[in-house]
Amino acid sequence: MTRLAALASLVCICLSGCGFGEGEKLEGGASLRVTTDFGHRELAADEIDSVREDQTVMRLLQSQYDVDTRFGGNFVEAIDGVEGSGSGGTRDWFYFVNGVLADRGAADWEVHPGDVIQWDNRDWNATQRIPAIVGGYPEPFRSGTEGERLPTRLECADTDDEACRDVKEALTAAGARVSSSQLAPSGGEELVRVLVGTWDELREVRTPATLEEGPDASGVFAQFVDEGTRLELLDEDGDVARTAEPATGLVAATALEEQAVVWIVTGLEDVGVQAAAAVLDARSLRNAFAVAATPDGPVKLPLAEEDGE
Repeated sequence: MTRLAALASLVCICLSGCGFGEGEKLEGGASLRVTTDFGHRELAADEIDSVREDQTVMRLLQSQYDVDTRFGGNFVEAIDGVEGSGSGGTRDWFYFVNGVLADRGAADWEVHPGDVIQWDNRDWNATQRIPAIVGGYPEPFRSGTEGERLPTRLECADTDDEACRDVKEALTAAGARVSSSQLAPSGGEELVRVLVGTWDELREVRTPATLEEGPDASGVFAQFVDEGTRLELLDEDGDVARTAEPATGLVAATALEEQAVVWIVTGLEDVGVQAAAAVLDARSLRNAFAVAATPDGPVKLPLAEEDGE
């Protein structure tokens, strides 16, 4: 992708707000986080006590930090002095609301009570589109998206499995409205799906199948290869940094363009699925794009240089 094309797309994502009129206070606050390098480093985090009616993501950002813009104020260049890579580079600011990549400019996305907003400065050389991340957990299960609390459908390959029960308990404790079912071929726009099972059990389902095509297709920096028999953990360039041990689990989120977010709790073996289910908590997932549940503990993906072999 050329720099010009990427900037044109990012302008649509990162439009700044015009005007700072204050609406009425709403009941409930929001979380605002600023991170770099796919959530590996948290630069700042603020808990906003209350949000106002018609307040936008950009207005909230500008109320808390020093924001520099370009292109007539339509492109976020820097937050508190942390810049993109400038002309010709492949590093810029992206934002997620409740773990979902915004599909419109920050001036047009209203903040709702309960929202977890994460701005991340990252390299987009491997892929520009990362449709969803897990770092806002327990969102989007607790508050939904754009103020609408969506139902959560838990789909397990084996509904009696320990990992399935653990995931249901975690989601229920987080405040989700959970229904259970067997694996379904597809979902829709009106619910959030959580799929639990070994990769062999999930790989024929349409959305998770993108994890065999690399981050350019899934937005996840992990991929199952060799007919789903091996899990590779990738670095930010999309290159293989480590081949995961069979007992490793994976917690990731992705989405097809016409459907809502799908969370995937999986592994090559049952023990890996159980390990993935065990890290379904706000502390383990905070700010992460995806998480590998390794025998040594949870590791954020893509792997940082020190996490590789």
